[in-house]
Amino acid sequence: MDIALNIRAIREEIAAAARRAGRDPDTVTLVAVTKGVAPDRIGEAVTAGVAAIGENRVQEVLAKRGAVGERVAWHFIGHLQTNKARALLASGPLALIHSLDRPSLAETLDREARRLGLVQPVLVQVNVSGESAKHGLAPGDLLPFLRWAAGLPGLSLRGLMTMAPLAADPESARPVFRGLRELFLEAAAAGIPGVRMEHLSMGMTGDYPVAVEEGATLVRVGRAVFGAPPGRAG
Repeated sequence: MDIALNIRAIREEIAAAARRAGRDPDTVTLVAVTKGVAPDRIGEAVTAGVAAIGENRVQEVLAKRGAVGERVAWHFIGHLQTNKARALLASGPLALIHSLDRPSLAETLDREARRLGLVQPVLVQVNVSGESAKHGLAPGDLLPFLRWAAGLPGLSLRGLMTMAPLAADPESARPVFRGLRELFLEAAAAGIPGVRMEHLSMGMTGDYPVAVEEGATLVRVGRAVFGAPPGRAG
């Protein structure tokens, strides 16, 4: 598998989707998801121009960050257990944690960040689809949560994240992505001090062009970059 060719193809799709939406392709960042990917292959992606790496397991992001280094921006994109927040921040702040989804996690991240003398940028995860298996705040809880979390000095609130239901048809994700964009605009219009609506993290291998059309600034793509992880098809 030629990782550089895959990245070029993804960037071309991102650019085409951005143009369809009247957007500048440079406003969209590819976050290469490295679940199950060895550091040498991550290095190939970095050499091919990937500037952001996304991991969803704390131990893996720590190990891979140590092996690959700080030539890329490190993003944590998975569900974060409260008792692992200290370990995640121990090697310094990440570029973004995408999955702030509950008050207890916000309090723990804030406490650990302040203990380490840093401010951790975060995105708030919203369960737009309403699926019981998905993590995230209910849409109606977002503004109260933002107003509360804005008072935590160890966190910097930078935007929103969601996950669409897995489906064969990428178009089925469009209402979810559009819903997150509407929440993003509502939150921005609320003018909450300390809240900066900069990023919409949405879209994965199966639906990222639709996400870009709906306003994504960060797309989380793994399989299309590195191929299917061992034991997974497609």
